[in-house]
Amino acid sequence: MTLKNEIANLVEKTLNGLPELSESSEIASIKTTVERTRDPRHGDFTTNIAMRLAKSVGRNPREIAQAIVAAVAENDLVDKIEIAGPGFINFHLSAAAFHAELTTILESPESCGRQERRQSPKILLEFVSANPTGPLHVGHGRHASFGATLGNLLDAAGFDVDREYYVNDSGRQMDILALSVILRALESAGQTNPFPAGGYKGAYIRDIAAGIDRSWLTGVTATKLYAGLPEDGPTGDQEAVISGLVVNAEEILGKETFHKIRRQSLESILEDIKDDLAEFGVNFDKWFSEQSLTDDNLIDEALAVLKERRMLYEKDGATWFRATDFGDEKDRVVVRENGKKTYFASDIAYHYGKRVRGYDHLLDILGSDHHGYVARVQAGLEAMGYAGDSLEVELVQFVTLYRGGEKMQMSTRSGEFVTLRQLREEVGNDAARFFYVMRSNDQHLDFDLELAKSRSNDNPVYYIQYAHARVASVFRQLAEKSLQYDQGAGIGALAMLTESHEKALLTSLSRYPEIIELAANNRAPQHLVHYLRDLANELHSYYNAHQFIVDDAALRNARLALIHATRIVIASGLAIIGVSAPDSM
Repeated sequence: MTLKNEIANLVEKTLNGLPELSESSEIASIKTTVERTRDPRHGDFTTNIAMRLAKSVGRNPREIAQAIVAAVAENDLVDKIEIAGPGFINFHLSAAAFHAELTTILESPESCGRQERRQSPKILLEFVSANPTGPLHVGHGRHASFGATLGNLLDAAGFDVDREYYVNDSGRQMDILALSVILRALESAGQTNPFPAGGYKGAYIRDIAAGIDRSWLTGVTATKLYAGLPEDGPTGDQEAVISGLVVNAEEILGKETFHKIRRQSLESILEDIKDDLAEFGVNFDKWFSEQSLTDDNLIDEALAVLKERRMLYEKDGATWFRATDFGDEKDRVVVRENGKKTYFASDIAYHYGKRVRGYDHLLDILGSDHHGYVARVQAGLEAMGYAGDSLEVELVQFVTLYRGGEKMQMSTRSGEFVTLRQLREEVGNDAARFFYVMRSNDQHLDFDLELAKSRSNDNPVYYIQYAHARVASVFRQLAEKSLQYDQGAGIGALAMLTESHEKALLTSLSRYPEIIELAANNRAPQHLVHYLRDLANELHSYYNAHQFIVDDAALRNARLALIHATRIVIASGLAIIGVSAPDSM
């Protein structure tokens, strides 16, 4: 339990012991809120509960505050309580409270900052889910880092969370991928052809084409594939050309061969994506195939549920879902006139399946262009009998790369883009994971490549890692002096830590569990980033102001205990972000 929660419980217990404040049902619904004070002169925590109760009780807030303060039972947690302003209650914690937090860190480093396991909700976190039509690019990297860090935060905050990647391995994009590989294979066999504007143009397509079975090449020509198609390009009908090429390719090669090439192309790209993410420290509990929705009849099952609940109707030969009944801007087609299910049908079936699998809360990490997606899928869930807000969507904004102050140009249309692997090779996994979550996911991110690579205090990941390495260097110096660290003696002498830098560090360390909870509940890893930067600053300031290896053994062990706990917290926080904590730099 966090110190913040302990203070809140203390206030709640006190209120329950005051009949004039606890017996009203209206008062019982008012939640006690406790916050850290902005100014340490006003204590460590403050609550405005007296002012929030005033109207219901019909008493002056300061009178209520005085009654609460007078009724607080003696405890080891609080040193002093003051009433400020119109009725704020400020709590000054005892030194023993901070020492207890420090001791917990030292004695249970593996559970540092972690909350007790919660029975519910069971969360399914879906993120990245990039179409397997090419390598991951730098934008996908932000999704990966944000999603993985959020998953780690939820886990640390006690939530039961699984991580899933939705593989879009069905439909038109896969057909275009297979077609692109076929055309590049023909090209490598000496045939020249005007590559379609709607095809995938990256160099990786040529690599896939070089690795597939090419026995089908005999008798197949680009001329045959383009036969009967309209003009392509900016002034032509690009959609008709790409669709016609797919139809012709299936007919000329045969469906079996076409789908074999499609499968080989998918497997090649998906294997690359899995390797890329694993090397980035991003792993999933399940890779869910979109095709399985059809193979396992889950789309039909979801539509049957909607039909039974009278949520579908027929119009113009198509089947429509009554999305407007649930606040969506218009009704949505689920089955087209030609009998084919829409992407929307797949989307609601996928999320229906998540609920059927036993997940209470569905947390999707999607690109910012999916803002219209939320209401319609929530409507689908609600129409099937589930709470619409059981689906939560966090949107991730775009990434812009800068080198030396200059914006880098990226174009996916031409197939030229900076891949996640290229970024990782240049700046390293640590910097990439860290920089991706420095800002809120709903803000555009400017990624400075030169700053990410710099070994200076201006680089926040370097600055934090250096704090960890500095502590490690102190313990190496201790060994060089043939001295030993006695943790038990250090804990016993914590009362000797009276310097301002020491008090600041003790306070910062006590905040760590609160930061984990805040960042997890607000889906905001940047809170952890800022906390670690501040904690590193406290450590560097302490390092520059005081000697740790002093003659007084008791003081030496107390100071070593303090910086050792700081190292533990820094390593824990960096691990949640997916960043290493080196002992030397």
